[in-house]
Amino acid sequence: MRLELDTVSIHYGAIQAVRAVSIDVSSGSVAAIIGANGAGKSTIMRGIVGLVPLSGGAIRVDGREITNMPTEQRTRSGIALSPEGRRLFPEMTVHDNLQTGAFLRRDTQAVRNDLDMVYALFPRLTERRQNLGRNLSGGEQQMVAIGRALMAAPKLLLLDEPSLGLAPAVIHMMAGAIRKIAQTGVTVLLVEQNSHLALSLSQTGHVLEGGRLVRSAPATELLNDEDLKRAYLGDDPLAVK
Repeated sequence: MRLELDTVSIHYGAIQAVRAVSIDVSSGSVAAIIGANGAGKSTIMRGIVGLVPLSGGAIRVDGREITNMPTEQRTRSGIALSPEGRRLFPEMTVHDNLQTGAFLRRDTQAVRNDLDMVYALFPRLTERRQNLGRNLSGGEQQMVAIGRALMAAPKLLLLDEPSLGLAPAVIHMMAGAIRKIAQTGVTVLLVEQNSHLALSLSQTGHVLEGGRLVRSAPATELLNDEDLKRAYLGDDPLAVK
């Protein structure tokens, strides 16, 4: 699924959080949006799924405009978000949390197959399937959050800060899972403060500052840009090779 953001702007009341951002994500690719806290990264993700309205511009998937489409309809069309902070149901089991991702689906056998796929992608969840969400580690919660999004059978998967607060070993495991998801042909848009990680997983990168898009380029070019290294990248030991 191809995603196009065409001069997208988003306001929270009088505050403009996103300013005329245009991004084109090719079908089947992985793209990263990087930037400091408050740059507007998560707001863009929320705008794509319809959780916040646009104040300007348009969103298109596969050439079809979805700017005014309800969130439920966007989900049915193949867009799924794994949100920042995971947002699991704490009193539900791992298994039931995963099943909530398929609540709009009626293809029962395909849902079962996708559940098996999620457990294969994250074997730890098989062991924890009857544990409550509140009893999971941060890494396990993130696995469930991504798995829940996959249960919607997305063509476009939005991952908002999937490495936030995780230990290095878990981050490397999560990176491997994201690569496997991308290999299935799902388009992935990744928002990360761990810029090294995001760009290492992506074909293209987009840099936000103060709600504005200041640069779009191949990810390898951004990883090797000295000015960008000083501003965002540094010497990150978690970079995925």
